[in-house]
Amino acid sequence: MIRHLIVSLLAAFALNAVAVEANQASQAELQTVKGIGPGLSGKILAARKTGAFRNWADMVERVPGIGEGNAARFSKAGLTVAGAAYGAAPKAAQPAAGAKPTAPAKPAAKS
Repeated sequence: MIRHLIVSLLAAFALNAVAVEANQASQAELQTVKGIGPGLSGKILAARKTGAFRNWADMVERVPGIGEGNAARFSKAGLTVAGAAYGAAPKAAQPAAGAKPTAPAKPAAKS
């Protein structure tokens, strides 16, 4: 009895642990990822025709309907891009166009 329970639990974890690679998956395979339906999987395949996705940022930029929030959810559900899970790095603040770079702050004078 316990053996069957353990086997069932391991099988359930194994099914959830299968990664779907965005650069290689068919439309049907993409749709196994929670939240990706026929429309979005078609957009992924259409964007992929111009070339493989280099990384998650490339996919977010090229596929309408996939933003950072969806990318995080799809990654958690097993989608990978170029073999990697989504790990959004904070965007560095960009200076306004035409703004002059500021010099680093001077250290405080010692008393």
